[in-house]
Order: sequence, then C-alpha cells, then structure tokens
Amino acid sequence: MTREDGSGAIGIGAMHCLLPEDRVAVTDLPEFAQLGHEELQFVEKCGVRTVGVFTETEQAALAAQACRELLAEHPVDPDILLMVGPRSPDVLLGSDVCRVQAENKMDSAFAFSVDGLGCTGSSAAWALARDLLVADPGRESVMITHTSRPTGADRIRFPVTVVGDGAYAMTMVRGGRPVLRGHRQETDGSFNDLFRVDYKQTPWYEWREECLDPSRYSFELATHSQFRLSRLVDRVLAEAGVGKDAVATTLMQNVVASAFGFYTSLLELPIHDVCLAQLTEYGHLGAMDVVLNLDRLLATGELSEGDLVLVLNNSPVAAWAVTLWEV
Repeated sequence: MTREDGSGAIGIGAMHCLLPEDRVAVTDLPEFAQLGHEELQFVEKCGVRTVGVFTETEQAALAAQACRELLAEHPVDPDILLMVGPRSPDVLLGSDVCRVQAENKMDSAFAFSVDGLGCTGSSAAWALARDLLVADPGRESVMITHTSRPTGADRIRFPVTVVGDGAYAMTMVRGGRPVLRGHRQETDGSFNDLFRVDYKQTPWYEWREECLDPSRYSFELATHSQFRLSRLVDRVLAEAGVGKDAVATTLMQNVVASAFGFYTSLLELPIHDVCLAQLTEYGHLGAMDVVLNLDRLLATGELSEGDLVLVLNNSPVAAWAVTLWEV
C-alpha cells in the first residue's frame, strides 16, 4: 500500500493485487504432455515453476472484485475508471470496463479502456492517468484496473513465457506516493502482427497463440528492445536531473528469468529480486507484472522516503515504457 504526502504531486493513492490461492505446477498443466523437445527445454529454463489459477474465468468480474476490495480499504470516488485491456475481452460490442463501473457503482466516473499495448499497457495507463489529472485541476483521482488470464486454454506461450492469473486495481491521486517523477514510452507498429490468435475461425477452447516469426521475436525484436529501453532510461533520468547512481532499484515485467540478468548487465541497473520471486510463483501476469512487483517491493519496507525506483516495461506489439517513481 501507499501513502499521501499532501504536496499536490501526482502519485499512487493505493494498490491492491488479487491473486489466486491455488497454484498449479507448470509440469501439471494439461498442455505440458503435448510439448515437443524445444518447448520442453524452454519451460525448463524460463524460470516459472507454478502459476496461479482462478476458478472465475470472466476477466471483468475479476477486475471488478479487485476494485471492490481496494475501495473497501481506501474509499474514493474516482473521476475516471481506466481499464488496461485484457488479452481477449469477455464480450464483443459490449463494454468490460463499463461492467466494472456498474458493479462498483462508480456512477460519476468516465470509464474507458487502453488497449493494443500488451504488457506495456499498465505503464501507459498510469502515465495517462497522471496527464489527465494535470490537464484538469477539477479531477482528483483515476482508478486503473486490469485482469491477466490466458487467451485460450493453453498457458505455455512458447517462445515467450508461461501465463498465470491475476487482477489489480490502483489509484493515481494528487498528493499520492510514490510520486510519478518521469515517464517516456514508444511503439513500433512494424511488429503489430508478430503474434496473433485466429479467434474468428475456431472455438475459444481451440484458440492458440501463434508467433508468425520466432526468429524475428528472438533476434530483431530483442535488439530493438535493447536499444529502445537503453535510450528511454537515459532520457527519463536526464529529464529528472539524476544519474543511474541515484536509482535505488529497478523493476521490470516478469517474462523469463534470463531477462533479469540480461537487462541488469545491459543497463547497469540491478533488477530487484522481487521480480524473479513473482515470476517463479505466479508466472507472467501480462500488464499486471509491474504493478505486482512495485506493490511487493514497497511492502518489503526496505526503501526510504525519497528513494527512486525505475520501472521498465515492454511488449512484442511492440511497445516500450520507462517510469521513474519517487517513494
């Protein structure tokens, strides 16, 4: 959880992460027995040992529950409800975010979704929330929510990660802490069709995520990510007037274990162990990863007021984001 400082700076009012009580070993997932040699090697090395699994499968219902539980502890009447779009919506033509609004009686909030950015959606959402509060002094708070569930029946996403279940709600408010000190983001539309699910021609239980060019994912996109994140880190820190030595710790999304060491070496910014701990236990939670990691980091109590935390995020859409928080 977070606190308010009364300064009027825009930061986090509260965070709440909803996680399943039940864990399933990756080796016990139904699709595990059908994996080929290359896929088995990937699972062995990816770092995910278990994933959380909800009995509830409707993503809007889980997002609504996360919002409800946050509001019970931290009552607020948000001006805006912002949903980070899930991998696949519960309904077409209808509105998942408006269902969340209705179930939580947020009648005065304007509800809409941010979509098409994959894991980077949460980073874009908190930056957009900050901008919306800056743009209108009459606004006091923005509620952000998201649910992570697999697109179809399979959770093993070769060659990317293993997907777990989770949902979160958080608020961005005036006077909140951590304060959002800096943020930059970029997209590259040339990767828009690198991954796809043929949902129109097959029933949902046969949906399979396809990587249209695994070598492009592993090499070309990886090279882009190295360059983009390095540049964004330098820009965010320069705009904040600080160097890498001023950063207390760094977080990123949880995809595979090897990524943490790679980006630690590339950026000369150690990735905090809380990221690996969440990956190992819960798997990849999409856009929820960075929120869960930040929530868990703050709960350790090891940071002091004024410490700076850098949060990296990227997705194969492709999108990249870097955020600097001041505790």
